[in-house]
Amino acid sequence: MIQINIDGKMSIDAALKKYKAKYIKIGILKELNERKTFKKRSVERRDEITRAKYRQSKRDQDKDQ
Repeated sequence: MIQINIDGKMSIDAALKKYKAKYIKIGILKELNERKTFKKRSVERRDEITRAKYRQSKRDQDKDQ
């Protein structure tokens, strides 16, 4: 459960903004989506390698420019 400390003079909008930021930082939504379906270990590894290749290609493009 996510808990945020709210000061007496903090507005509801500020509290919601703080909650949303913490929610994203912790990664609750990402974890829920990952748990919806089962992924074989080999498929997870393949996806991880594909993402790494993509990131590396982007870094290489930035260095060339």
